Amino acid sequence: MKTGRSTGHVRMVDVAQRAGVGTITVSRALRTPGQVSPEMRERVMSAMQATGYVPNLAAGTLKSQRSRVIAAIVPTLRNTIFAETVDGLSEGLREHGFQLLIANSGYCLEAEVSILRNLLGQQPVAVVLTGTAHDPSVRAMLRARGLPVVETWDLSEDPIDRAVGFSNFDAARNMTLALAARGYQRIAFAGAPPEREHRGAQRLAGYRQALADLGRRPQTVTLEDFGATFASGERAVRQLMARVKPPDVVFFVNDVAAFGAAQACARLGITIPSQLAIAGFGDFELARASNPPLTTVRIPGEYIGRTAARLIVERLATGSKATVSSDRSVDLGFEIVERESA
Repeated sequence: MKTGRSTGHVRMVDVAQRAGVGTITVSRALRTPGQVSPEMRERVMSAMQATGYVPNLAAGTLKSQRSRVIAAIVPTLRNTIFAETVDGLSEGLREHGFQLLIANSGYCLEAEVSILRNLLGQQPVAVVLTGTAHDPSVRAMLRARGLPVVETWDLSEDPIDRAVGFSNFDAARNMTLALAARGYQRIAFAGAPPEREHRGAQRLAGYRQALADLGRRPQTVTLEDFGATFASGERAVRQLMARVKPPDVVFFVNDVAAFGAAQACARLGITIPSQLAIAGFGDFELARASNPPLTTVRIPGEYIGRTAARLIVERLATGSKATVSSDRSVDLGFEIVERESA
């Protein structure tokens, strides 16, 4: 059977013939896989792999005036900080035939503006952003386009369109109070530069509020690389332990830096938690793999992504918008997880 390989161009009809189905079934398997049985979808995918077929999504866009692409911008692709959310978002969209186009802003609001402008040139049908703090031009561009927009990992009383996440302020405040309840007196916070990272600034504010409630003085250190590397955690430990009155516990802005701190303690001969306790934020896989396992704030990373996907799919299907503040900002909450590190 000819597959089109000899001419260098494989057509949808070639895939359909190999799979023993009609071209409409192939089209549905690609664009609306939920309308095709798993067995039929597997036959189509196997035929595509065998023939080397690559669907021309642009052609479909010209006919329907709608692409199947969702654009997303995250601050970093390092380690696992946003991986669970991206996975949940991607899987939730793929189930409905949409593809995710992702870009990395490097925690820079100015970079987010130029990236968004370029992504909008790809004609996405919706946009997903990380956080609710953006350059004013981002809000202007997106509201002018009228696209479905979901901001993640934070909440807002006035989101661009919809927001899905949790209160970074409340999560950090609750963790700090939990550490105090476990008997720790000198609680330090290691976070990203607050003037450059809104979510980290909210966590710092929550930590400070908790200590104010307790009548204690804050002790902070600024992480390099926004805490997105293990090395930043090690540097924080060295700085804090060199102080005249070092802390007895350090609350890190994320699990990546906390894991790096735990590794540094092992190399420096600092016993966790008797000499220095460590807490993180995120409950990523490495929090459970750490030795000892990390006390941390568990956030529903994958569920945030899946919820964002659901809101986009519903909006595209119905064209409906949330009309009141409580509908526009979806709070998925958080959980304090106590383990051996603190």
